This record gives sequence, C-alpha cells and structure tokens, in this order.
Amino acid sequence: MPDVQALVNDFVNKLRKRKIEGSQATAKHTAEFLRSVISQQRIPYTNQAGALIDAVKAVGEQLIAANPVELAVGNIVRRVLHIIREEDLSLTTAAIGDLNISVGSDDDEDDRDDHPVLSAAAVAAAARSTLRPPSLHTLLEDVPNASAAPLSSSGGDSEGKSKSADRSSRIRKLKHDVIESVNDLIQDIDTCHEQIAEQAVEHIHQNEVILTLGRSRTVMEFLCAAKEKKRSFKVFVAEGAPRYQGHVLAKELVARGLQTTVITDSAVFAMISRVNMVIVGAHAVMANGGLIAPVGLNMVALAAQRHAVPFVVVAGSHKLCPLYPHNPEVLLNELKSPSDLLDFGEFSDCMDFGSGSGKPLLHIVNPTFDYVPPKLVSLFITDTGGHNPSYMYRLIADYYSADDLVLQQKSTANSKSLSGLV
Repeated sequence: MPDVQALVNDFVNKLRKRKIEGSQATAKHTAEFLRSVISQQRIPYTNQAGALIDAVKAVGEQLIAANPVELAVGNIVRRVLHIIREEDLSLTTAAIGDLNISVGSDDDEDDRDDHPVLSAAAVAAAARSTLRPPSLHTLLEDVPNASAAPLSSSGGDSEGKSKSADRSSRIRKLKHDVIESVNDLIQDIDTCHEQIAEQAVEHIHQNEVILTLGRSRTVMEFLCAAKEKKRSFKVFVAEGAPRYQGHVLAKELVARGLQTTVITDSAVFAMISRVNMVIVGAHAVMANGGLIAPVGLNMVALAAQRHAVPFVVVAGSHKLCPLYPHNPEVLLNELKSPSDLLDFGEFSDCMDFGSGSGKPLLHIVNPTFDYVPPKLVSLFITDTGGHNPSYMYRLIADYYSADDLVLQQKSTANSKSLSGLV
C-alpha cells in the first residue's frame, strides 16, 4: 500500500503552492483525501474512535498549516471529526441497546422487575455520557447503570471468542459507516450549487434589479435558475478590480440570456438606489455571521445598508467556519502580487536607486478579501435553506463538535498518530 506520509506531503505541497484553489475544490479534495486516510488507518481493539480522531487531527493540522487562508480545509477536517464522533455514538447506543435486550431475555420475571430494560432515551443518554464530558444536563439525567444488571455466564472460552468477534465486527462497522458518511459529505459539496439554486425562485421576483460583484459560480447558478423559472430581471455586475472577475461573470450571464450591465466598482454607491437586492458569494462564513468575501464587498454592503437594500449571501455549508474573526489561527487576508495593479516595468521606475538603498518609494497593497460584519448581512442562503446571521451558531452545533473547534499543535501526538498509518 502507498506510504500515507508521502501522500500527505504531496497534498500539503499542492495546498502550499496554490495548485488547489477555491472553497469548493479545496473542500472536495480535502474530504477525498481524509477518506483515503481513514480507509488505510489501523484501528486497535480499544478506543477505535479515538484512533481515527487522532489520525485525522494529525493530518488535518498539516493541511491547515499549509494554506491557512483556505478556511474550507479546516472546516472539512472538523466535519470529518464530527462524523467519527457521531458514528461512534450511534454504534455505542446500539451496543447498549443490544446488551439490555440480551439481559432482559436471559433473566426470569423476578429479575426483570429488579433490573428493568433501559428505554431508548436512557440508552441514548448513557451513550452520550460515555463519549462527552459531564455537564449539568447530563448530571440531571436519570440514567440507570447498565453495568449493574446481571449478565448470564455461559462458558469463559465461548464468551471470549464472541467478544473478540464482536470487537472485530464493530471496527469494520465503524470504518464503513464513517467512510459512507464522508461520501455523503462529498456528494453534498458537489451538489451544493444545485441545492442553493433551487431556492432562487423564492427570492428573485419579476422585473427586479440585482447587483453583484466579481465572479461566483454559486451566484451565477442562482441567477440562471431564476431565469429558467421564467423570471425576467436585470443584473448589475461590478467588475471587481483589480482582477476583473466581474467581466467573466457578465459574459457568462449574457450567454445564458440574462440582461446584464457592467459597472465600475466606484459606481456602486451611485447605482445602488436603482437596485432591489444585492446577491453575492463568499469565501467563508464565520461563526458570528460575519463574512470573508472578495475585496470590495464591504463597500457594497455599506452602500446597501445606506439605501435599505437587502444584502443576501449565497454559500454552501462547507464554507461555514466554526471560528470567530478574532481567533488567532484565523488569517482574514492575504496579499496578492502587485502586478495586478501595476506592471513590473512601471514599478521599477519608482525605485530609488540614486541613494544606493534600492528601497521603493511606491508601495502597492493588493489584498484579496474583505471582512463584512454580520450587521450588514440580511440573509444567508445555504444548501439547507435561508438563515439569519444570528442563526449561524445553530448550524455550527449541527456540523461541528465543540472538542474540535481548536486543533492543538502537538508534534509528538502527530508522529504517534501517523505511525499507525499503513
């Protein structure tokens, strides 16, 4: 079998050299890579879920460090960790249920009265208590002690063989269920554009004017889906300098039959009074409902707020980041090459060679992203529906585990976890 560490190094190099760019492409490749890591991981008889979690964390820390700006990498790593915890919880719940069924069948009527079979709610509570740290809620739960129930003894050798077979079966079942859930996650990433576009007819109405900035495939599919539903509307596209991705989006929209007008970024405030809605994409959605988006969108959001125009963000659930903008591991921005703004020949003319220092008199700053605070966002449209910025915490609770929000950097733990890979 291939060396997993070599595969990790190869994938890290691709992220570091920006051979994989874009939130969707990065999320999909990360999920596929973690699926292969899980399939090749050796799981011990005890603490099977812990072994998988350690392996995924060890690999995930390297992937996140390779390209910290691509927050989708960390999102997928945490989603996979949450999947492992949920599948292990499901198997533990089923095992406890089977244990109590066997206890109830072996005991007589008197013993059943003394040791009643646990209900489904009690079984689920017992499983949660074994996997999660104690809290006030779990302390108040009335969970009967399953270990107090008498177990029938029918031969030590046969019982030991049965337990060994059950453990082996559970290991295979855990890996199989985790891989199946990761496959579902990859499928959701692939189809997020279609699921978001299905909601377009509910938000775009007849004869409206829509404003967007730059180029986003999610926005394009959203607008084109409304066009296919016989909605007639106009689109203003701000060009998105200095990379001018708005020009590309405008050509794509015209090819699909939409009435499109290209405007400069500086004309957004002048044109916003004619607009009914602003629809934009995002690079990442933070836990507080804030937005990391292409540069220039904060200006558009401020103009929309000034004229009371709804500011709508379309983004797949893989872009939802459980971190806050003030977290130290979050890099809100990166600087692109100055050549987007000024050719190298023109830039070299601004160098101070006379003094002998060679230091430039002209500095060019070319940031990639803007941060849009949640108070400027009207609505998020994801593949699970429309949500207010204040609802982001609920989605985070569904997609991520609190134990995985901050991935600790431990080189020794990484080496131990990677040693179990084959």
